[in-house]
Amino acid sequence: MSDIITALKDILDSGGVLTGVDVTSRVAGWAEGACEALAVVRPRNTSEVSEVMKLCNQYNQSVVTEGGKTGMVRGCIASPGDIALSLERMNTIEELDTANGTATVQAGVPLQLVQEAAEAARFCYPMDLGARGSATIGGTISTNAGGNRVIRYGMTRGLVLGLEVVMADGTIVSSMNKMIKNNAGYDLKQLFIGSEGTLGIVTRAVLKLSPALNSQQTALVALERFEQVISLLQHCQRELGGQLCAFEVMWNSYFQLVTGDEAHQKKAPMDRNYPFYVLIESAGADQDKDTEAFEYALNGALEEGLICDAVLSKSHAERNALWEIRDNIEALFTLYPFYGFDISLPLDRMAQYLADIEQTLSATWPTQRHVVFGHLGDGNLHIVVTTGSEHVAEKHRVEDVVYSALETYGGSISAEHGIGLEKKNYLHHSRSTEELALMRLLKTTLDPKNLLNPGKLLDITVPNGQ
Repeated sequence: MSDIITALKDILDSGGVLTGVDVTSRVAGWAEGACEALAVVRPRNTSEVSEVMKLCNQYNQSVVTEGGKTGMVRGCIASPGDIALSLERMNTIEELDTANGTATVQAGVPLQLVQEAAEAARFCYPMDLGARGSATIGGTISTNAGGNRVIRYGMTRGLVLGLEVVMADGTIVSSMNKMIKNNAGYDLKQLFIGSEGTLGIVTRAVLKLSPALNSQQTALVALERFEQVISLLQHCQRELGGQLCAFEVMWNSYFQLVTGDEAHQKKAPMDRNYPFYVLIESAGADQDKDTEAFEYALNGALEEGLICDAVLSKSHAERNALWEIRDNIEALFTLYPFYGFDISLPLDRMAQYLADIEQTLSATWPTQRHVVFGHLGDGNLHIVVTTGSEHVAEKHRVEDVVYSALETYGGSISAEHGIGLEKKNYLHHSRSTEELALMRLLKTTLDPKNLLNPGKLLDITVPNGQ
């Protein structure tokens, strides 16, 4: 192993290769212990990533790519035999093209910096999530991140126009396209978006920006029944059209946890005993007209009996206070130890699915507790379950309950967090045998030695001699 470390030091600068305590002093992931990688390499550009991968291919050395290490499925965890390839020094916003509405960035740029640069140019990069300050563009691309605005702008997959990728053998595939329409053969970038670093290393990207909007309207509403939640979503889509940005639903179990008088809770702006709460947000070009349309939509929902209480924000501070309730993830840690799930389902099957798993969870663990919330506008639910135990066998039993029921209802084990190590053994609940076979074919074709993020997403057997 010392030979490859020496060779890596020959091609990178003095800070480009970390070993020993410089490795173990780094965290492996957001909820992990110390990094255990053989070494951490920190290239500054695509060419250096290419040289690193040429060496690793020569030495049959496995590589795990790191971004902001905020992933939820342990997809960036490096074992003691792996090289961790960190993109932290590839953090340049190369260009903001206001004529074409694009940003060209290196993969290690934090999401929030791209958002702020776009805002300064009177644009918006709409992909948004709670870890915006540390999550990197490369990480959001590798997991096809979703976040709070998917209902309007779509997943990351729809926001990437071009990519530059380094393959397992060091080959650079550069397709830094700026055009929305480009039907010249296969759309190769889609192979790498959402592939969790298993097919290639994303080093640069062209991102699609949207014009900055001048108005924003936010409200928290309460409802009695889940059927009303679906009807309210459809009502808002009709009345607000393309202006609807967020439709975040909190079940009472979650609302009770995150609001109240405890130190970890936020102040509730309405009664805490309604079965459902929805955070609705729209944005447009004219504050006065858009506010009028927003209030008209809510009044219509009230008249139709869809909602029974509502609070509208009248300032940026009030808007932030409403979002702090939805984003009060800190409160979840009062349930520790807990198991978190990120799933998606057709809207009309959610209520029955939740009823089924709640019945099984309660029958198996009478003292269990679980909370539910999510980006319901795009069919994404987050479920957090605590049984009072953190034993691995217990965790797997809970996973079996949550994931196995998804097959019946046509759901997915991962809406936006990816597969990584955490969900790999349950992928068959969401993908057919034929789909899994094609995934393995892609992996073995593009990475025949299984060097890139091995053991994540799929288990691959490398033939002897490779």
